[in-house]
Amino acid sequence: MTFSLLGIVVEAITVVMVAIGLPGLFGLMTVESFGIPPIPSEVILPFAGFLVAEGAFPLGWTIAVAIGGGLVGAFLGYAVGRWWRSRLIGFGVGQFRVRAEDLDRFERWFARRGEATVALGRTLPVVRGYISYPAGAARMSPGRFGFYTLVGSVPWTVGLVYLGMVLGANWTALWAYTVPIDIAFAVALVLAGVYAGLVALGYLRLGWPPRRGPRALKGAVVDRT
Repeated sequence: MTFSLLGIVVEAITVVMVAIGLPGLFGLMTVESFGIPPIPSEVILPFAGFLVAEGAFPLGWTIAVAIGGGLVGAFLGYAVGRWWRSRLIGFGVGQFRVRAEDLDRFERWFARRGEATVALGRTLPVVRGYISYPAGAARMSPGRFGFYTLVGSVPWTVGLVYLGMVLGANWTALWAYTVPIDIAFAVALVLAGVYAGLVALGYLRLGWPPRRGPRALKGAVVDRT
């Protein structure tokens, strides 16, 4: 996300919240938690805190609405992941083609570590908007998913709203800290996508550290001849 694009997103968020009020906050947090399109809660919640400090929003309802919208969006993502589970088998190419046993291992992971995975994921920029999809695909219990979504979401929401109240009109100062984190996560996701693509095409082998795959080795043999 470039800074010019961030400016457009910020302007849209502030216009929605000022024009619509708490229902606008609920809608924005629902979309943010659903993850598509990516909308940063690091902008939504501090601005909501600023509006609380200005007396435009009541504190209790602001926090409740923000958490409620986030929970609704999280369950929408969970539902999509769970509904698409059967359609994932056979999806992908090469070593990244999804098999039934892959989903079974994924399900066992969430059975053992789903609570920590969801709770921690809801406190991480970028990740928090997408952790619901694998939880749904792994058929994590809806009750456990909802509870640990709240465990991670409540401190994140309350903390950012409070910071917005403290900073007041200077609430945008948080960008100096949150934007680099968002960019770092986005770069990591891009690098992971490039790595996955090279593995799928056969230029790298799956694993760490990266090793040349069969297609790269074949090219090296041709060059020697």
